[in-house]
Formats: sequence, structure tokens, C-alpha cells
Amino acid sequence: MRSGFISNWVIGAAFTCIVLLALSPLFLKGWSMLMVLTFLCFPGYLLHQCEEHARDRFRLFFNKTIGSGCEILSPLFIFLVNVPIVWGVIILSLYGAVFFSPGWSLIAAYLVLINGLTHLGHALIFRTYNPGLVTALVLFLPLGSFMLYTLHSAGEGTWADHVIGLSTSLAIHAAILMHVQQKLKRLNRKSQ
Repeated sequence: MRSGFISNWVIGAAFTCIVLLALSPLFLKGWSMLMVLTFLCFPGYLLHQCEEHARDRFRLFFNKTIGSGCEILSPLFIFLVNVPIVWGVIILSLYGAVFFSPGWSLIAAYLVLINGLTHLGHALIFRTYNPGLVTALVLFLPLGSFMLYTLHSAGEGTWADHVIGLSTSLAIHAAILMHVQQKLKRLNRKSQ
């Protein structure tokens, strides 16, 4: 069952995205624009993950381009990054923004912005499409930017909130890069 869940989590993401978007007018009524945008980061990320990971596209693409055909990213690693970490961080950001301070929304804002810029950077370096690029450009960059603008316009969000939001996103992406570097080093040692 575990392996089936790990290899089919994108189906759950697609279904969850549809349900959240269908129900959102009911439970977002009366929320501020910033809280609505923070909430929309979750179904937005789910939609992005569908483009990125359907049919294991991102993992296969990454392993082919970065790993030269070797398995750098495993299905388990992809699952762990995307489900408990990304989903958990966005949910934590929303809860923090609703119950503590609007500045918590910066965690979700920077997560979508950094991910969007990462996809854009990869496309510019390799001069090719990468799985997730379309939603990163069309959804993540405008959503994250508009969240920063909305937060600033409302006079919310301290420098500490920005540092925490940006640091959280950078830490997640740095952890992925460290994993990739370790795997590449192991592969290089084996081939020597």
C-alpha cells in the first residue's frame, strides 16, 4: 500500500485541488485578500504538482538532465518533499497567518516565488521546458508577487517575517540541492 501511495500521490493532489477550489467560495467568504491568497497557495501548489509530477515527469526529467540517466531523485524522495514538507509548510503558513499574524503568509509567498524562480532559472540555463515551468510562470510568480504587494499595502509583515518566510523557502530548496549533490558525489565515486 505504501508504494502505491507514493507512486500515485499526484492523483490525490489533483482531486484535492478540485475539491478545495470548489469549496473555497463557501469558506473563504469574509476573509481578507491576503488570507485568500495564502489559502490559494495550497490548491495552486497542488495544480503545479500535477503539471510537474504527473506520470513521474519531473523525476525522470531531472534524473536524465542532472543525473545523466542515473537515479538522483527517487519516488520516495519526491513524495517526502512534496507531500509532508511542501503541503505541511503551506498549511502551517495559513494557520499562522489566520491565528497569529498575517506575516506568516510570507512563508507560502516565498515558497511559491522561489520555486517559480527555480523553474525559470532551470529553463534559462538548459534552454528547454522543465516539468512545472508553465504553472511556475503563470501562477507562482504572479501569486507570490501579488501576495508581497498585498501584505506591503496592508502595512503587515515585519522584516523578521520576511526573513523567516524567505529562509524557510531557501532551506527547503537548499536541502534538495544538498541531497542532489550527495547523490552525484556517490555516483562519481562509484564510476571511478
